[in-house]
Amino acid sequence: MKTHASPGDQVSVHYTGRFIDGQVFDSSRGRDEPLAFTIGAGQMIPGFEKAVLGMAPGESKTVTLPPEEAYGQPNPNYVLKFAKAELPADLNPAVGDQLMLTLQDGGQFPVTITQLTTDTVTLDGNHQMAGKTLVFDIQLVDIG
Repeated sequence: MKTHASPGDQVSVHYTGRFIDGQVFDSSRGRDEPLAFTIGAGQMIPGFEKAVLGMAPGESKTVTLPPEEAYGQPNPNYVLKFAKAELPADLNPAVGDQLMLTLQDGGQFPVTITQLTTDTVTLDGNHQMAGKTLVFDIQLVDIG
């Protein structure tokens, strides 16, 4: 059995993620299984992966991740304004709604409606936690 987590390892962790003010936004506690991922495979935000590196099974730590180590800073290029007339006729948009835009290559891109006027709709493709500092309590459960 490995003693410390290394790049390429499949690991299982329990975690609680919260904002600086203490508000919890996600946790694996209370779920049937811990979160499993491969270190270095790009499945997790960079700072979370970096925090798990070198941990031993059973070890716990708390890390504070600036936006650059989490979901990045908001990118103004990901904010788009469209004429409401360009939306599907059966769509009744509301601020906060999440939609999927279909790109020219057929891929999809998640966006959130952030503003509505009589004639326009503003869509934001930034991750909802872009620009936020995040705090994680992490416990390495297993290296497998």
